[in-house]
Amino acid sequence: MTDFFEGMAPLRFDPEAEGAAFRHYDPDRVVMGKRLEDHLRFAVAYWHSLAADGSDPFGGPTFLRPWAGEGMAAARAKADAAFRLFEILGVPFFCWHDADIRPEGVTFAESRRNLEAMVDYFAEKMEGAKVRLLWGTANLFTHRRFMAGAATNPDPDVFAWSAATIKACLDATHRLGGENYVLWGGREGYETLLNTDMGREMEQMGRMLSMVVDYKHRIGFRGQILVEPKPQEPSKHQYDFDVATCYGFLQRFGLEGEVKLNIEQGHAILAGHSFEHELALARELGVLGSIDMNRNDYQSGWDTDQFPNNVPEVALAYYEVLRAGGLGQGGTNFDAKLRRQSLDAADLVEAHAGAMDVCARGLIAAAAMLEDGRFEQARAERYAGWDAPEAQAMLGSDLAAIAERVEREGIDPRPRSGRQERLENLVNRHL
Repeated sequence: MTDFFEGMAPLRFDPEAEGAAFRHYDPDRVVMGKRLEDHLRFAVAYWHSLAADGSDPFGGPTFLRPWAGEGMAAARAKADAAFRLFEILGVPFFCWHDADIRPEGVTFAESRRNLEAMVDYFAEKMEGAKVRLLWGTANLFTHRRFMAGAATNPDPDVFAWSAATIKACLDATHRLGGENYVLWGGREGYETLLNTDMGREMEQMGRMLSMVVDYKHRIGFRGQILVEPKPQEPSKHQYDFDVATCYGFLQRFGLEGEVKLNIEQGHAILAGHSFEHELALARELGVLGSIDMNRNDYQSGWDTDQFPNNVPEVALAYYEVLRAGGLGQGGTNFDAKLRRQSLDAADLVEAHAGAMDVCARGLIAAAAMLEDGRFEQARAERYAGWDAPEAQAMLGSDLAAIAERVEREGIDPRPRSGRQERLENLVNRHL
């Protein structure tokens, strides 16, 4: 195969460079006592970057990649290109679905053998490379067998197929030293309640997740198990709608101590939230695991999976990540794809480089905001009244006693400004 990235050298940090380079992402720059690379933990998404062909709902493939095709030879050629891309970008991690890295077999057993062969091929390539596996996952949504869901399917044979596929993918992730395993329920939802037993489907989904956790411990996998919230698309309604919904689901099945969340910017927007809202809530609930960094086109109103380019949005997101103590075993995965007119190797490299710069700028600004101290001080002052002993005692009291105190002490609250505009102006000073 011709080298798709022929003539491209690894990117370097050079703010004055004319060509492709990092202008803001210096992996060795220390921010809040940690290297930028270790804060951000960038990962390339195998599916969008290597497997996407430029198709959209109204048009066929536009990316005529030299590794396109069926069979193991094409899969190995795609892997060769992937590891060249990882080298050029200098990323520490990558991610995959099984369907991205191996051809579909005629039987489940053949698909599993193809996956295992590609895992062996990856392992060989990783021996001499910097890159590691951030997470693996199973594609349980593309094939027509999953048209009514995977774990939630009304056909028990599909549930069985899905369980076997997850086992194979978790085994593969473990074999490659993956730091997480993600369950992305692309079709775990419904199109109409007229043919849906919602209670049964959620019980099946909870049981599948419990099996995954049990198997993780059985094989000694030390990575995190992550669920990725998404409200809709392709299903009309999905059971893992947002962070709050997922946490309630985890609590229902006793899994809140075993499973964390992989939170995507685009999915947060589809759920009617901001990215920072979802991250802040996950932090407060103790389930922030990893992030998919992308953006939507706000005109389109659907999940367009574009590379991030909005520094203020990214800064507010990383502010919540830093308040949580960082990403831990998680990372920043670019679940983003080129526009279908961006055909060249340079487009793929420059899209990632620009996104990595945006994230670096955002994290540096977020760190400055946190170190500034005025945001935390303003928040502490706003809630300072709750530090008083009588306020804390009130939370353990009852309505009658509180009412008696209000009348006895003549309590008459006086509203105080939340200073929102002042704080928003302060954010802009750091950008």
